[in-house]
Amino acid sequence: MSKKPFLLLLFFLNTVIVLAQTPAQKLEQAFNNLLADPQASYALTSLCVLDAKTGQIIFGRNENIGIATASTLKTITSATAFGLLGKDFQYQTTLAYSGTIDSDGTLKGNLIIVGGGDPTLGSWRYESSKENVILNQWVNVIKAAGIKKIEGKVIGDDSLWGSQTTPDGWIWQDIGNYYGAGASALSWRENQFDIHLRANRAENNVSILKTVPEMPYIKFVNELKAGAQGTGDKVYSYLPPLGNTAYLRGSWAIGISKSGVSAALPDPSFDAAFRLQDTLNRIGIAASETATTARQLTVEQKPMPTVTQKLATISSPTLGEIVYWFNKKSVNLYGEHLLKTIAWKSGKEATTQNGAATVINYWSAKGIDSRTLNIMDGSGLSPATRVTTAAMANVLFQSQKESWFPIFYESLPENNGMRLKSGSISDVSAYAGYYTDKNGNKYIIVININNYSGSGISKKLFRVLDALK
Repeated sequence: MSKKPFLLLLFFLNTVIVLAQTPAQKLEQAFNNLLADPQASYALTSLCVLDAKTGQIIFGRNENIGIATASTLKTITSATAFGLLGKDFQYQTTLAYSGTIDSDGTLKGNLIIVGGGDPTLGSWRYESSKENVILNQWVNVIKAAGIKKIEGKVIGDDSLWGSQTTPDGWIWQDIGNYYGAGASALSWRENQFDIHLRANRAENNVSILKTVPEMPYIKFVNELKAGAQGTGDKVYSYLPPLGNTAYLRGSWAIGISKSGVSAALPDPSFDAAFRLQDTLNRIGIAASETATTARQLTVEQKPMPTVTQKLATISSPTLGEIVYWFNKKSVNLYGEHLLKTIAWKSGKEATTQNGAATVINYWSAKGIDSRTLNIMDGSGLSPATRVTTAAMANVLFQSQKESWFPIFYESLPENNGMRLKSGSISDVSAYAGYYTDKNGNKYIIVININNYSGSGISKKLFRVLDALK
């Protein structure tokens, strides 16, 4: 027998063997290949794959060990929000005033923006919530009320959810940046602003060109260095909640195509009041006092004025619309709002801790061991959050039975040809979601690696999941 026919026969037999393997066998081989990779040498790697029709485990490895979830936690937060609040839930923000309006159009009192927990107020993602749309609506009702002058100020009432915006457990490096913005009862423009930068090769420094919008009440301490071409964005804003000094640290690459970075608003309630008062001043409706917030009044031991008349109430997009962007673009702010809302609408104080406890209790009542859900926030930004891949897969399985599931499913991004929510924080990479193969077999997938080394781990996780294709 010649060598060529023998090799062809060997190739044919190997192909038959591979095709004869079950999905579990293919997954095991692919998973073992990942474990043997140097990037996973000191990592904890977990995989849980379920039959989406029966909920039975097709393959599991380390699936009952709690590990940091990163943004895959958003699948649990959004599923719980749908279950407890309903897909049509909306937030309300009210513009009102205290005092009285004189016959000459002078408001002897204050304009008050009463926050109702809406994370989308002023957001660019929805036509109805854009900053200019909201400000114009407020200006129009103020004019319609006959107000021509304000002997008082604009107050951002952020009192509904208390004074703590940032969850315990978030790290200092994150909270001054847009993705680490905390949840206020009166959030505004997704609690962020932009800083435009330019690296200077000769001076080895970075210039702040401008902020968008202008932030006259924040002082910037620029400690940035120019990074070598190709090193990208390594800028971090250290700006604490309620602070007014931002330290910019890290490096900004020479020749980078991005215009700049986005930082977290230290006090979104104040910024909302500031923007409304500034807008009114520009059209000739001046206020005699500086804009403030309910929180600042409390610090100053001053009473919050009583509302005497409501002018307008703005409703947010529906929960379904909010969750779409929450998962599609992984908006951490939305997750923290949803967690507080879950607590608030369950009759508890609107804290992150109460929201997390409500989420755990919700799924515990549906048969998931509460010890598998160690939840510290709503977005997964906290490295202290620990959830097992088996528990997350169970949540995804049970979610299929609900009337809101089609909206939830559509909110999940496409990754590797599958509907998978991604998650990434320092040395953590994870994916969670659904996949239907060419034969119509449906799977639920949760894969997670903690403490890997190097970069580019996602494509190696995808190689494991390719065993289902």
